[in-house]
Amino acid sequence: MTPQLAASVTTLWTVALVIGLVAALIVAVLLTILVRTVHDIDTSVGGLLDVAGGVAGNTSNIPQLEATAPVLALIVDEAVVQDGYMNALTDGYGGA
Repeated sequence: MTPQLAASVTTLWTVALVIGLVAALIVAVLLTILVRTVHDIDTSVGGLLDVAGGVAGNTSNIPQLEATAPVLALIVDEAVVQDGYMNALTDGYGGA
């Protein structure tokens, strides 16, 4: 092997090792960023699950509101009856 060829091979190996080292460092930085991002997402989801439980607790009685309309109709009907009784009691009272 000639000295010029040996230097060329050594240079190529050095360049290949430097490129490999740079690639490994880039991968390590990207993995670190990924781990931090996953941790942030995990923390956010943990808080979101707490809030979702509270919302579920607050909205669990909504189906019972369907029973409100018929009851309100009965209350209105009874109020009309009571108004009629009060009008009958007060007709002619106080004045004429």
